[in-house]
Amino acid sequence: MPYQWTPDQPDRQTDWQLSLWPYRSLLRKDFVLFMGATAALVALPLISLLGTVVVWALLPFFGLMFWGLWTAINISYKRGEVLEELAVDDTTAHLIRHNPKGEKLEWHANRYWVTVHLHPKGGPVENYITLRGGDREVEIGAFLDVSERLALYGDLKRALRSDQAT
Repeated sequence: MPYQWTPDQPDRQTDWQLSLWPYRSLLRKDFVLFMGATAALVALPLISLLGTVVVWALLPFFGLMFWGLWTAINISYKRGEVLEELAVDDTTAHLIRHNPKGEKLEWHANRYWVTVHLHPKGGPVENYITLRGGDREVEIGAFLDVSERLALYGDLKRALRSDQAT
């Protein structure tokens, strides 16, 4: 799951924090392998053309394709640099969203009044999760997969229910 609880099992006796981030199917180390394999596969047909003028005509297109692929994947990485942190202590719940361009969005609410809501069909994505507390309602985990949002909803309900049990 692309989220982590600190400590692993939140309960009333301890403060807890939840960190969420988008899933990455292509890690940075795998990116290097992918680009190397792509370069090798595209260069393979060029080997038969070595020593001819045709290779010089095809080489700029190979370079342009390689540069375009590298740029597109790096733009995707930059857009996916989102981190959401929900910290809950004795009195407050504090949500911070770190956006890709460095902007931080913050939300505070009284811990006792925070509620979790699941919107199966009504939100911008299926199984949309919001936290309501104070005078605002904020989204959490909109970048997660549908099943991950369901699991997160259950975890948040249990964590906040245990907060209000005593």
